[in-house]
Amino acid sequence: MDEFPVRTVEAVCLGTSLALSGIFYCVYRKKRKTIDKLNDAPQLTLDNKLADILNVTPGKCLQYVVIEGAVQPIGEPLRSQFHDSCVGVVQKLMLREHKLVWNNFARTWNDSERVLHQRVNAVPFNLVGPDQATVRVLCPLEATGLQMEIIHEKFHQATYGFTDIIGQYLSGEKPKGQLETEEMLKVGATLTGVGELILDTDWALKLRPPTDGSEFFLSTVDFDTLRVEQENQAVVWQVFASVCALAGAAVLLWVGRRYYHGLRERWERERLRREFERLGAGAAAAEGDSAGDAASQEGAELPLESACVICLSQPRNCVLLDCGHVCCCFRCYQALPQLTCPICRQTIIRVVPFYLA
Repeated sequence: MDEFPVRTVEAVCLGTSLALSGIFYCVYRKKRKTIDKLNDAPQLTLDNKLADILNVTPGKCLQYVVIEGAVQPIGEPLRSQFHDSCVGVVQKLMLREHKLVWNNFARTWNDSERVLHQRVNAVPFNLVGPDQATVRVLCPLEATGLQMEIIHEKFHQATYGFTDIIGQYLSGEKPKGQLETEEMLKVGATLTGVGELILDTDWALKLRPPTDGSEFFLSTVDFDTLRVEQENQAVVWQVFASVCALAGAAVLLWVGRRYYHGLRERWERERLRREFERLGAGAAAAEGDSAGDAASQEGAELPLESACVICLSQPRNCVLLDCGHVCCCFRCYQALPQLTCPICRQTIIRVVPFYLA
């Protein structure tokens, strides 16, 4: 059996689709595990009884819990650089450049964005419950889902002269301007934390990233909304993995279909070859029986009207369809560089043996 035929483009498409499917599936499985842990995580009320619960817990630690409370700084809070009245515990300053880049393929200008500068500041803070019970949040910048409020946003329009315009068309880049933003997690904002809760030696409650590698969450939305967001992300990754897997399966089916058609053609050619060989053997036997003697048989020549028009040495023994010409032997038919009739140049659809009664 011939080697399974896979063309270069098909191999690239198959490998890419399978690789992407595997990557997306791994991300989906990770999200699915996170969702399962979120579903199993207990929602604890931030009150004075929480320290007593942890005190009787083995290791004074709860691996994965959900805590909600108001943000309160430990010490002096951060102040906004643009609004003195805004104070918070986490601050993110970002400067982004916006420009147009020429796309030679689409022949259009496309928007492009690049981060020029980014700085994140944070101060220690607690989550405060209704009865003033506190939990200190450790490593807040390692958390997932910390979406802060944009308190300042300003776009600085780019200005340029005539020489700048010429340079832009030569370089293929047109600066639009710079966007300056400031985000802040404000004091008093309600925060949902999901992580490992421990009781320190000084009876201080602390929320930290889980030591078992589970995902650490800090979010300004409630726990139910956080869980729904994670489920939606898992569905998206599952869809991506399924689409890539289906694309790989489609490539395999296409290659298999072509391979099967090739096999059928080889089987048909082999059947025709055996049939023509049997026909030739029968004709030779009939000619030997009808001849008078061996000498006359050797001296006999094949009539020109019965000889193959290509080799002129073998009898015509096949019918070319759809034109119906009987003009060549099967061996010469197999050697044709193109499947066209030698007489009328019509495309040969199929060939059948020619039986002379």
